[in-house]
Parts: sequence; C-alpha cells; structure tokens
Amino acid sequence: MTSRRTFLLSGLAALAGTSALANAPAVSLRPVARRASSLAAGTDGLKALLERAGLPGHAVCAVADVKSGKLLESSGGGEALPPASVAKALTALYALDVLGADHRFETRVLATGGVAGGVVNGDLILAGGGDPMLNTDHLALLAKALKTAGVREVRGKFLVWDGALPGVKTIDPDQPDHVGYSPAVSGISLNFNRVHFEWKRAASGNWAITMDARTEKYRPEVATARMAIQSRAVPVYTYADKGGVDHWTVASKALGKGGARWLPVRNPAAYAGDVFRTLVRANGIALPQARSVSALPAATLLAQHHSPPLDVMLKAMLKYSNNLMAEMIGMSASAARAGRPASLQASAAEMSAWAAGKYGMSGTRLVDHSGLGEASRMTPADLTRALVAAYKSGQLKPLLKPFQMRDAKGRTVKGHPIKVAAKTGTLNFVSGLGGFMTAADGTELAFAIFTADLKTRGRIPRAQRERPPGARSWNRRAKKLQQQLIERWGAVYGS
Repeated sequence: MTSRRTFLLSGLAALAGTSALANAPAVSLRPVARRASSLAAGTDGLKALLERAGLPGHAVCAVADVKSGKLLESSGGGEALPPASVAKALTALYALDVLGADHRFETRVLATGGVAGGVVNGDLILAGGGDPMLNTDHLALLAKALKTAGVREVRGKFLVWDGALPGVKTIDPDQPDHVGYSPAVSGISLNFNRVHFEWKRAASGNWAITMDARTEKYRPEVATARMAIQSRAVPVYTYADKGGVDHWTVASKALGKGGARWLPVRNPAAYAGDVFRTLVRANGIALPQARSVSALPAATLLAQHHSPPLDVMLKAMLKYSNNLMAEMIGMSASAARAGRPASLQASAAEMSAWAAGKYGMSGTRLVDHSGLGEASRMTPADLTRALVAAYKSGQLKPLLKPFQMRDAKGRTVKGHPIKVAAKTGTLNFVSGLGGFMTAADGTELAFAIFTADLKTRGRIPRAQRERPPGARSWNRRAKKLQQQLIERWGAVYGS
C-alpha cells in the first residue's frame, strides 16, 4: 500500500429541507428591498429581470434564507427542467448520507487455488470495487506489489471482475460516440475510462498514431482500443465494438499536422485487464489475455489499493464536473442503500426516491447521477430546499467550487462583495446553477437557477451534439442571467 498523499496527487492530477419551503409558489413574490437598486426596480423586479433577459426557452429560479429556511422569492419554482451537472450536488449529498465522508473504494488482486513457492496455482483476479479514480499509476503499484509478495508465475486464467456495479456502454446514448465525457461505466474503471489517442506526421508524410493508457509516469499501449485512419473529411470519427475491442476510425482530413485527444472506453474490464497485464509483465510475471467474469469466486487477497476518502473525491467530482465519478459514486451509494441496482436508470430512481424522502424533492426525477441525460428533471424549489438542509448540516458548501462574479463584458470582478459557492451545469441550450451566496452584509442565501431551450435542443442531430450552432451564444446569455439574478438577490436581501 502507498501513502494517502500519493493516491490524492495521482488521482486528482488525472482530472486537470425544511417545511418552510413546502408548496413553493410558482410565481414571483414581491420582495421588500433594503436599499434602492436598479435590479430591484419596479413592483415586479424579478419578473421584469427575467423578461428583459429575453432568453429563448424557460428560466426558473428560487432563493431562500439558509438560517430560517424561508423562501424569499421564486419564479417557476415548481417547474421541472433538466438540471445538467447541477445534479452532481445532489449526488454528493446522496453519497455522503449513504456511504459517509470517510468511505474508500477498494481495488484488489486475488488468487484462487492458493500460492505456493511463488506460483499461483489457480486464477489471478483483478477485482474492481467501484473506484472511479483508479489510474495506470495505481495498477503499476499493484503489479509491483505482486512481485514484492514473491509471485513469479500464474498457472490459471487471468480474470477481471467488474460486477460490483451494472455495466453501461455509455452514460448518455444520445451523445456522439467519440466524446470522452460519456464513457462506459462498470465496477472497474481506469483513467476515467478514457484512452489517449495521439497522432503525429511521420517523415514519410503519413501519420504515426498511438493508443495508450498514459499518466505522467507510464504510457502503456493498449490492444483493446484500435484506431485506423481513413481518407475522408467527415465524419471525423466512427466507432464499432468488434469482439469486445473498441475499433475507431478517424478522418484523415481532420488530423492536420498532429494532435491528441482522449476517447471514451466502451469495454472497461478489457481495458483495465490489458493495461494491468502489461504492467505485470514488466515485473517479470506473464499473464494470459484477460477475461471478464461476472461472479467473483472465493479467493485469497494478494494486493489492494484504496481510493482517497469520499469527501476528497466528491470535491474533485464537483470541481471538475466529472461524469464518470458521479455515476460510479451514485451507483455505489444505491448498491449500499438497496442492493446492486439493475441499471443506471434504476440507481437514479433510487436516488430520486431518497431525495423525496429526505428533502421533500417531489418534483425531481433523475435518469442518471451526473445530469448528462436530458430526460432528468429537477425544480428550483426542490433543490433550494435541499441546499438549506445541507447548509445546516455543513456537508455540501465546503465541497463546492467558488463561482466567479463577472462584469458586463464577462471579466472576473476581483473583490466582488458577493461571494458564491455553487455547482454549474451546462448542456447544449441548457444551463443551471445551484448553491450558496453570501451578500455584502453577510446574509447567506441558497438558490437554484435552471434555464433551458428544449425545443431548439431537440432539433440538434446526434452527430452535432458536441458543438451545435448557436449553443455557445445561448449559454453565454444564460450565464449572464445567472449573474444578474445573483446581483439582484444580493441587492434586495443583503445591504
């Protein structure tokens, strides 16, 4: 086993309610302004602000005082929209409540048949335990631990167990095949289930390409993900699963002189087994090709790796908005709460039921734990209610990333009197923000803002989901509205 600091650094480096809120009104409440402000001008300041924004689609919000739990105002507080990655804040609360802040995930190397004289007489098993931060460095440590333990030979099979969680080929099937933010999910992951594709112009004029599981220390090439360059302009990428191997093609006209990107892994057990086999071979131990196994047999522990504590992982998940972390942590919480879920959707339904019971979030229905699926729905009143409760428990706010206030030109305002800690959420034509704000006078508020143009989003072809026309400008306008709402609440409820 290595030090906690080693695990934290290597893992994080890879990522460069209360009754007072019940029955929230669906229309604006008229606040009593503490001081004059253009943001609070007029008898219906919130409604006027939303109308002036002119954002196509829907914009809904709610804000409450965290100490009293009193709902201060809302617009469409009971209207459910896609929360996007704001859903990860609820996933964090779910995991903390079910698993606890000190929970660690475990990846083990096991042997059947016993070990005698350095020989594993049965099978060697790489057993995943739901650790979403497992990377190549960690597998290298496990491989070295085998050698240190005196293992020289394995006479049986090499198996990879990924059955701790249900297998999912992609978090959101509506996303393009090649986007790294929608990889496969299973009980074992490696490098966030992404493989590094790099291409360079060779002296001959052709391209030299690599597919590897790189970290800063290691770059093992993989056989479970393959790339072929084809003479075409579009599509840029195509994907096919052939016998459990990820087969990619890339358009030659899109490559230029060279570059690199992370591609999603669709067969996580095979990928992890492939890399571990290479690292074990580097320590003088030959293994046969990896085979996945659905049931974990009785076996002897040879080596193990523990993840960082859950609260550290959740801080990273929220900071980097990592979808795989959210799904694996969320499904692990569901498994601990109600037994291994049958699917990702079943796990999300379990979390939704938990949220309804704990926080009264009756208008929330999620299809995943990351917010990537556009079918998820959450109301701003629901989230605000949960945030008030979370504030009182002290669980969530320390994990949230500071949200920078900006001026009319989008420039960060240093020393802004309003301080915000929140989770952002962005999909194409969907933008959300939920968290806590401290006004100039120290008043602390919980808020949720959801905006969405679902009609426009629904017209986007699957192939254009990564960067559809008009999405960036719409999202800029949505974020500007978020800023204006926060400034309004700071002016109206904090002097």
